[in-house]
Amino acid sequence: MQRRLMLTALALAPLAGCTGDVDILSPAAADQPQKPADAGTRAAATQPAKQSDKAMKSAAEKQNIEIIESEDEFNRLNAEERRVILNKGTERAYIGEYTDNEKKGTYICRRCNAALYRSDTKFHSGCGWPSFDDEIKGAVTRLPDIDGQRTEIVCTNCDGHLGHVFIGERFTAKNTRHCVNSISMKFIIDGEPLPPKLVLRSKVKGESPAVNP
Repeated sequence: MQRRLMLTALALAPLAGCTGDVDILSPAAADQPQKPADAGTRAAATQPAKQSDKAMKSAAEKQNIEIIESEDEFNRLNAEERRVILNKGTERAYIGEYTDNEKKGTYICRRCNAALYRSDTKFHSGCGWPSFDDEIKGAVTRLPDIDGQRTEIVCTNCDGHLGHVFIGERFTAKNTRHCVNSISMKFIIDGEPLPPKLVLRSKVKGESPAVNP
């Protein structure tokens, strides 16, 4: 019997040396039936995950955030909106509904409802598209444009295309112009509630929604 156990150990030794995560049971343990986890043990293991998910949803609701599972749950877009927001197209100049809008309120992303700009940062540049000299902190991400010259701006939350940003034109004291397609945004007038911001679970998994306002 001892000789058989020795031969078995020698046969398994190379396997144990080849990989760091091989778990070899001792001969004595191998002879024992492995007891499956009972329902109580499984329930206890999943309880922390359920509590964490509940806490995340509660925190999200307090911040007017709705957690979604996939990009299919973002706001539905029509063909022209998809062309601009998803395929990085450009709306024709002077036709956008917000180019000359002077009402007080908040401009939000058409795809995910994230707040992008406040009306007090909007100005008339004469370029044919809505212009802003500042964004709501953290709401807009700048990327090198594929043309190799301009700087693209996208919604930080959903990556939807907004337009381009230009520096040094001296329209305002901030010397910055966000040139944004009207079709990439929705306008919520002051006094009206903002719709919940749609956030992919993959962006908040393991984090508090507070980390991704």
